[in-house]
This record gives sequence, structure tokens and C-alpha cells, in this order.
Amino acid sequence: MAPLRWAIAGAGDISSDFTKAVQIFPEEHTVVAVASASKERAEKFALEHNIPKAYEGYEAIANDAEVQVVYIGNLVTQHYSTTKLMLEHGKAVLCEKPFTINEKQATSLVNLARSKKIFLMVAVWSRCFPAYSKVCELIDNGSIGDIQFVYVNFGIDNKYLSRLVKKELGGGAILDLGCYCLQFIQFVLRGLQPTKIVVNGSLNKYDVDGTSGALISYPGGKLGSLACSSDIMLSNEAIIHGTEGIIKLPQFWCPTQVITYQETYNFDLPQPSVPSSFHFPNTQGLSYQAHEVKRCLEEGKLESSKITHQETIQLAKLMDTMRKEVGLQFPEDLEPL
Repeated sequence: MAPLRWAIAGAGDISSDFTKAVQIFPEEHTVVAVASASKERAEKFALEHNIPKAYEGYEAIANDAEVQVVYIGNLVTQHYSTTKLMLEHGKAVLCEKPFTINEKQATSLVNLARSKKIFLMVAVWSRCFPAYSKVCELIDNGSIGDIQFVYVNFGIDNKYLSRLVKKELGGGAILDLGCYCLQFIQFVLRGLQPTKIVVNGSLNKYDVDGTSGALISYPGGKLGSLACSSDIMLSNEAIIHGTEGIIKLPQFWCPTQVITYQETYNFDLPQPSVPSSFHFPNTQGLSYQAHEVKRCLEEGKLESSKITHQETIQLAKLMDTMRKEVGLQFPEDLEPL
């Protein structure tokens, strides 16, 4: 099977890491084009990553017949319009998290992809890590009994990072970090719908949420608890509590280790043949989600079972709920699509 032909929309750090990750597997993936709002930035990115084509503006990759799938790694405020553009031009899409600003946008894109029968996936890369498969196995074989409580937190001192403090860029911890926490609870308690959500938090001096938390009730007395912060460092771990034991994941959003009372499971990340510098921890693992996209496309699937369209919309809804409770409203919440 020929390598899957990718284009990259956005020339920032996460796009760089994704490109380097897929280039670890040249027999599986090739990046044929990159686009940015800035021609100069696109050309610089192309030169650094050995990409043959660099475009100013995203319409060029939407119209490039060589491109099979587009990785969207630009600002969250651009995700909706860029994904819509690609879908309207028949391109499969892997869009970075958070998928959109709100549930309204997420539902619109899912409906568009379904109507056009085009593959669409939110890039919750965590779901594609081998460690998550091990967690599924441990849960399904009953090794920790009946799950009662899931606790997860994610906090990094990023209070000076523009995309997190500027409201016009979709700032705040809920969208950037809380989505990881929410998806983990969603992943563990899969198939269950929340019955009640209690949220606490407040807006910081930038008028976006800095530190927030939530307690989510599920049927059968199950609970999920999360905390997220762009102001302070937290322990950044997830713990699943069952009636017969626990499962712990350090660095739960990109884990290479799963810990139980009985055993510790370790997973090696793929490594490039030539040493390469990545901007974020463990982002060689971005290749896992690229493999999932390739598998789905080869099998003719329109969505991934790792993170379904229904889960994608539910995740956006949960973030909407948290934002509403802490008083964070974006212009996109009021604008018609």
C-alpha cells in the first residue's frame, strides 16, 4: 500500500511535531504540502521538514489533487473554518484538539462530513497510545473490578502563552487542557452519559479561565473528577479506582506507562532514525493517530472507533458546560454558523 499523502494546515509547533512523527514511517506516510496564513512561514516550515510544496492560505491545499488527508494544526479559532473548507473540497481531515470552540460548531462539522461521506477525526492523540489499549484490556478483563471513581488533573504554568490568555484566540485552560481530562473520563466510562455536573472555577485577569474543576456524576453512582489549570503545575496524572484495585497513568495524555497494584507496564515510543528535536513531551506518539487515520481510510471508515463522532460532540458539550459555569463566553457562541 502506498504512503498516505498528508498536507499540514498551520505551521506552528504542534504541526512541526506531527510532521516529524509521521516522517518516522516514510513507508506509511508522506507529507506533500504545508499551508500557512504567511507564505514566508509556510516556506520556512517546508524547508525545515523537507516538504515539496508550501502555500499561502489554506485553499491551496484544499484544491491540491495530490493531498488525501489534511492535518489541521492552526489556532482553535480557525479549526471550524479550515475543517469546513477541507471537507467541502473532499479532503479527509484530522483536526487538532480542541476540535472546535463549541458543540454547535462540532455538530455542524460532523454533519457535513457524514453528508459528504468523508472521514473526519478529532486529534485526541491520547486515545491511540498503546497504553490506552492496555487500560481497555485491564478494565475489560475485570482486573480492578467495577469502576467507581476516575480522577484526572492537568495543569501547566502557561499563563503567559498568548493562545491561552487571549480570549480572541480561544484561550483558557478548559479548551486547551480540560479537554484532555474530560476525554479521559469519557474514555474510561465509555457508553455512559453524565447525569449531573458540578463545576467550580473563575475567570482570571485576562477574562479566561485559569484554574477550573468539575465533579461529574454517572449512572450507578460512578464519579469522574477533574482539575485543569493554565496558571499552576499540577501532578498531571489519571487514576482509575475500581472495587478491586486501581490503574494509574502518569502523563495520562501521552502515557508510556500503566501502573496497577500488581504490575507496571512500559511502552516504548517510536524513534526517528535520525535524532530530531520535538517541542512537546512524547510527541513521537503523534504517529499513532496518523496510523489510525490510515487504517480507517484503507478500511473505508468515516470515523474512528478510538474517538467517535458522537464522543467528539459530547466532549464539546462538556466543555461548553464547564465554560458556561465559570462565565467564559466566546464570540462564536453568539454567532450563527
